[in-house]
Amino acid sequence: MEEGTFPFWAFAIRSIVVLIVLFIGFKVMGKRQLAQMNIYDLAMIMALANAVQNAMTGGRGDLPVALAASTALLVLAYALARLFVRNPQFESRLMGIPTILISEGVVLRDRLRKECVTESELMEVLRQHGLTDPKQVSVAVFEVDGSISIVPKDPSVRQSKKKEL
Repeated sequence: MEEGTFPFWAFAIRSIVVLIVLFIGFKVMGKRQLAQMNIYDLAMIMALANAVQNAMTGGRGDLPVALAASTALLVLAYALARLFVRNPQFESRLMGIPTILISEGVVLRDRLRKECVTESELMEVLRQHGLTDPKQVSVAVFEVDGSISIVPKDPSVRQSKKKEL
């Protein structure tokens, strides 16, 4: 074997390792940061994609290398989906659980701080749902995907789509 070349299975392993490192990094960033992408974040994602492509394929743009890397990632995604269906506790440990931010009109400020959500951001989401005061809210939940779900006390208040922070 030539120096600097890898068997195709090595590219699959490298791809899985890179995916795991990225997952851990995004998990450390938290829910809010993932849901609040802006143009700078998009540029970072594009640069990150190029960097990890080089790490996964060793800078080689060969079709067999790309197929080995993408197949490994798809197989891993399929396996995780099956695992999550069979073991929901594993999914909640790995992906996180929703966090209640308002309960029966009371803003839970310690949870806002924990999730890095400001009161002004929370109030913006309330206004988008046609509400002006936290006392009008039965429950507000910070979802795993970074969005905030609002359940008003008055069911006649029309719900708009979930707002991502």
